[in-house]
Amino acid sequence: MTRLLLVCAANLCRSPMAEAVLRLRAGELGLTEVHSAGVFASSRAHVVDKRALAVLEQRGYGMDRRWRSRKLKTDDFDRYDLILAMDRSVLRGLKAAKPAVSPAKLGLFLAGMTGLGLDEVPDPYYGTGSAFVQVLDLIEARVHTWPADEAVFHKTAGG
Repeated sequence: MTRLLLVCAANLCRSPMAEAVLRLRAGELGLTEVHSAGVFASSRAHVVDKRALAVLEQRGYGMDRRWRSRKLKTDDFDRYDLILAMDRSVLRGLKAAKPAVSPAKLGLFLAGMTGLGLDEVPDPYYGTGSAFVQVLDLIEARVHTWPADEAVFHKTAGG
């Protein structure tokens, strides 16, 4: 069983959306814990982006109304087994923040996916509502092909 942390830039759109979807399917995916954080997030907690919440609700995913964004913490590298970044910029931030000795495996959320035409989840924050739909489509595609072996993430991330 795996403890998973999903990370985007500010923890307002992509990683909370992925958290909501993966929490719903955690048991069948072999996940004991699913949370999210932002590698560049503000130290001040914020609610999830209302456009992200609307897209989640349209597809039947719930999100705790008490949910608040949070910044990545050093102890996350000891608490979580697998830490997945939504894009390469976030992955670079994770690698820079990772302590020299840490059991956590890092990788890209879309690692190992084929046929999508991209391997990063684009940031929808400055886009339109359709950008949030695209993000949810990518998250759902990843969940439907969730690997039983975490090595796919470790291999592609180098860390």
